[in-house]
Amino acid sequence: MEPTTEATRSPELARPLVWHLPTRLFHWALVVMIAFQWISYTYAEAMGDSLLKWHRWNGIAVLVLIVWRVLWGIAGPDRARFVMFVRGPGRSIRYANDMIAGRASLYLGHNPLGAWMVVALLAAVAAQAGMGLFTVEHNDLTAGPLYRLVSEPTQKMLSRWHASAFYYVVLVLVAIHVLANLYHVLVKKEPLVQAMISGRKPAGDYEDALAARQMTRPNLVAALLLIAACAIVLGGIKLAGGRFI
Repeated sequence: MEPTTEATRSPELARPLVWHLPTRLFHWALVVMIAFQWISYTYAEAMGDSLLKWHRWNGIAVLVLIVWRVLWGIAGPDRARFVMFVRGPGRSIRYANDMIAGRASLYLGHNPLGAWMVVALLAAVAAQAGMGLFTVEHNDLTAGPLYRLVSEPTQKMLSRWHASAFYYVVLVLVAIHVLANLYHVLVKKEPLVQAMISGRKPAGDYEDALAARQMTRPNLVAALLLIAACAIVLGGIKLAGGRFI
């Protein structure tokens, strides 16, 4: 008979919790919204939406999500907090060297390079969606809710940047993110995709395996932060004199 261990007695220890439900919902919601940003713009006419209402509202929803993630990264559970997983450049360089040498440590949460990818993606998506607030489309029939706050040359400049940032920054970062995850799944045999669905990983010798502080009612906290994010984005646009239609 095999000896009984803490891991065999406790499913929670055998498959430790990495990502709470709000973190997982954020991840997949952002995936869907980024895809819909492209669809709602490229196929606007086919969707009967020549004024890009779906595109604009989806962009505002993306901003709400990003603001929520920032708040969650401050007030959420330990593994979602930026201060807990974003490490300095020295640590990230050492991890990159170890990965090239084939001796990189396993991380329960984000590894040092993955953490900076999260920050880069959030910043790029926030900037791209933020520029959309000031854009004017080529048909001059539709514009972002804050386009009146900037001059016409600035509108044109931000409109160009808004379009190019999606293809040359956001999609490039997304591609790097997907390739990095494929490497970890196929080469290092880490169940990253499954973990972002179930929230758990198998027991293992993780570099960051120290117990994280448990949060009371994380789903309630996440819901309150979502309300705050909506108030910040929608209220900020309204206070700035923006129009939603």
